[in-house]
Amino acid sequence: MITCLHIPSAPLNRFIDYFYYYAGYQPEHSIDRMLPDGNVQLIFNLTDHPQYIYDNETLKEIQSCRRIWFSGFRTEPISIPSGKESEMVIVFFKKGKAAPFIREPMINLTNTVVDAELVMDSVLLDVRDQLQEIAEPSQKLAYLETHLLNRYLHQLRENPFVDFAIQRILDMPNQSSIRTISAKAGYSQKHIIKMFKDEVGTTPKEFLKIIRFQQVIRQIDYQIDVNWTAIADDCGFYDQSHFIADFKTFSCLTPAAYLKMRGEFLNYIPVG
Repeated sequence: MITCLHIPSAPLNRFIDYFYYYAGYQPEHSIDRMLPDGNVQLIFNLTDHPQYIYDNETLKEIQSCRRIWFSGFRTEPISIPSGKESEMVIVFFKKGKAAPFIREPMINLTNTVVDAELVMDSVLLDVRDQLQEIAEPSQKLAYLETHLLNRYLHQLRENPFVDFAIQRILDMPNQSSIRTISAKAGYSQKHIIKMFKDEVGTTPKEFLKIIRFQQVIRQIDYQIDVNWTAIADDCGFYDQSHFIADFKTFSCLTPAAYLKMRGEFLNYIPVG
C-alpha cells in the first residue's frame, strides 16, 4: 500500500487538517461502515471505476460516485467501499471549517454525498485530470494545495464564535452544554443553532453527541473487557440507556457487537 500525508501551510492550515493519498490497499473485505466522527471530506477518485454507497442494512448499492465528491457532515453511519483497488486523494477539513469552500449552507449537505463540482467549483474536474497526470504522490498533494489556496483564498473567513464553541466541545465534551456555551459567547441559543447549521452542518447538541461518541470509540480502542457503565460516565452521558441509544444511532450496533466487529482502522467497521 502506498500512502502520503501532507499538512498544508497557512492560511489553509486553519481550514484543512491534511491531504491524504493512498493506492494499492488490498483488504480482505469489500465494504466498511464508516462511523460519524464530526468530519467532512473532499474526495478525488483517480481511477475510472465508480465507488458505491451501500444501504446500511441490506448492503445493496444505493448511489454511484464518480470522479470527485463532497461528503457532508454525518449524524449516521455510511457504508462505503473498503478501499480495495482504489487510488484516492482526500481532503480532510478541520471540524466546522469547510463552509468557506461550499456554495450553500452546510446543513443542506448533511448525511449526503454529492458531486463536488455542484457545490464547490467545476474547475475541480480539471484539477482531477492534473492529479491523474502527476506521478509522485507528494507532488499531487502539493499541487492540490496550491490550487485550493489560489482558488479560495479570498473566501477564507473564520467565525470566531463557531471556532470557540467547537473547541470548547472538543476540549471538554463531558462538561459542555449549549447553555454554558451560549452564556460564555453572549449569543442566544437560537442564534447558536442557526450558525452551527449553516457552518458545521448540524446543531451544537448533535455535534456534542457525536464528539462524546467518538470519545468512547477512542477510549475503548484495543480494549477487550470494557466497563461500559464507567465509560458512559467518563464520557459525559446522562445514563446507560442514553449511552446505548446514541451508540446504536451512530453505529447501527450495540456496544458489545461493535467490540466483536471493529476493524483495523478507527471508525471503520468491516461489514461485507
